[in-house]
Amino acid sequence: MMKHGFFTYLKSYSCDPQSVNRLIVSNFLYSNNIQKCNNVLIEQLRIKKDDSNFDDLKKFVSTFSIITIEDLIEAFEYVISPEEKVITGAIYTPNDIREFIVDQVINIKGNIDASFKLCDPACGCSGFLYTAAKMIKEKSKRSYFDIYRENLFGLDIQKFSITRSELLLSLAAIVDGEDPEYFSFNLHLGNALNFDWKNEIPDFIGFDSIVGNPPYVCSRNIDRESKILIQNWSVSSTGHPDLYIPFFELGISFLKPNATLGYITMNTFFKSVNGRALRDYFQTHMFDMKIIDFGSFQVFDSKSTYTCICVIQKSVSENLKYVKLSSTDFLVNEKLSFKSIGYKNLDFERGWNLQEREILNKIESIGTPLGKKFTSRNGIATLKNDVYIFDPFQEDEDFYFLQNDREYQIERAACVDIINPNKLTKLDSIESIRKKIIFPYRILNGQAVIIPEEEFKMEAPGAYKYLLSKKEVLATRDKGKGKDYQIWYAYGRNQSLENYNFKLFFPHISPSIPNYVINNEPSLLFVNGLAIIGENERELKYLRKIMSSRLFWFYIINSSKPYGSGYYSFSRNYIKNFGIYDFSDNEIDQLLAIKDQEEINNYIENLYDVDLTQVKPLTKVSGTTINSKSLPEVVG
Repeated sequence: MMKHGFFTYLKSYSCDPQSVNRLIVSNFLYSNNIQKCNNVLIEQLRIKKDDSNFDDLKKFVSTFSIITIEDLIEAFEYVISPEEKVITGAIYTPNDIREFIVDQVINIKGNIDASFKLCDPACGCSGFLYTAAKMIKEKSKRSYFDIYRENLFGLDIQKFSITRSELLLSLAAIVDGEDPEYFSFNLHLGNALNFDWKNEIPDFIGFDSIVGNPPYVCSRNIDRESKILIQNWSVSSTGHPDLYIPFFELGISFLKPNATLGYITMNTFFKSVNGRALRDYFQTHMFDMKIIDFGSFQVFDSKSTYTCICVIQKSVSENLKYVKLSSTDFLVNEKLSFKSIGYKNLDFERGWNLQEREILNKIESIGTPLGKKFTSRNGIATLKNDVYIFDPFQEDEDFYFLQNDREYQIERAACVDIINPNKLTKLDSIESIRKKIIFPYRILNGQAVIIPEEEFKMEAPGAYKYLLSKKEVLATRDKGKGKDYQIWYAYGRNQSLENYNFKLFFPHISPSIPNYVINNEPSLLFVNGLAIIGENERELKYLRKIMSSRLFWFYIINSSKPYGSGYYSFSRNYIKNFGIYDFSDNEIDQLLAIKDQEEINNYIENLYDVDLTQVKPLTKVSGTTINSKSLPEVVG
């Protein structure tokens, strides 16, 4: 693993890709005592003893020695700037993942000859192609020269990636004893979303294998060209699709019949709105598909991503196969035990239940979906919380006193209380997390209306003066689009500003059953976290008992998005399909009367006709115990 200072060192050395490539290649040659190469591409990059930057090379080698090809792959990935990675989604894929995927798509083949074609449509510096070259060489006993020329194809949107691919593959052959003056590569520069391989490969009828790690770029960071091109793919027709989503359809479209695709990619498409069209695509075509889900296990050290491996054969099967792993060790140490799930039993619209499918489907079939029975809300979005939200260090009858660069006095009448429900993973009361927020709005018929500037200036001169001092800061919101706001001091978004009489607060993510707090203050705002809006206190009380139950937590940990350290998402998209039993008034009374948590669990599971005592582990999941704490009272 490269040291943390690697990128910083190279950035201080040079921002020129050619200079950086020369330093990295020379480090590799020097570290492996490779004195001379026949290969022109590599030899021309060598830093020699009489070169002015040879001392820089010696210092670099002494600090960051690049010895193995794996070191080299990491080095090329590390020198991509953080800004570039946001746009390109480049990330280093560990060797064990690459070997597993390439093995899956190659070993189903018989003899691999010159006609065999394997492609990585987002190749980066070609770690996957290197792994494929090694396996093909071992299997076919052919030279790297022939394998590069005949079998391997790569595509990337960045020119520096193509250059580094050529360097990596050349050096891989050289250290294995193959050192011609030139290699012939099939590495192309272009955007995979509209790249036509038929124009590049004579008599092209499709690839035998496609492998890779599609770019990890969320929808808001996709470049302008790709945002337009992504719309041409049917799998991108729902929500705001991330860039990895169309790579499934484009990859499969360039496969031969019965050929195989292997990706490591995000697992969020199981449930997300932007993955709905992709799920429909898979179910419509009924591909022979295997999913190895890593859940909350972090495959990539440098990126908080939740991933799975998908191996898809372009042939028809009534079932997909699924397994969940807690480590990549299982890929090499144990035979995977897949469970078969019929496509007809999956619901692409509501999301795929791939774990404990029968119980989850049963829960979702009960009564009315939570998302239809109750309204949920996300917190407000000022886009500059540190300007609006504060803890007064002093107060009197008329003012709160705020410290932000200097002291300000803010009219009490210009503020309302605000909380952060994300704190409710550990706290069971909102009193200790109350803060103040400057609220330049009036509530008319339950709706928030911004106060005109002249009126706000007269009614709350202290608050106005303070916000005016932060006007330039507020203008930076939405990447400088703050000028488009109705009034410059308006919040960044208008969400959740309304008055609601009854709210059930809870955190956005939690490692265990969180604390749910009912509140009946209409003016109380919240930031981050979530709230369910109720018509009365009684319905929120029985909903709180349901959501605090073992059954609801079981549903969350088996269907929600996992996060690191055993946290799971409670966001609207992951709880909306939970079925709320059609309670009679008498059944609600009975539920509300029960105090013991175990009795509550048993009562609810009996209504849902689900026996979780037969499901293991029962009370301990990801190191978290389902407790029997008492519920907090209504706060208001």
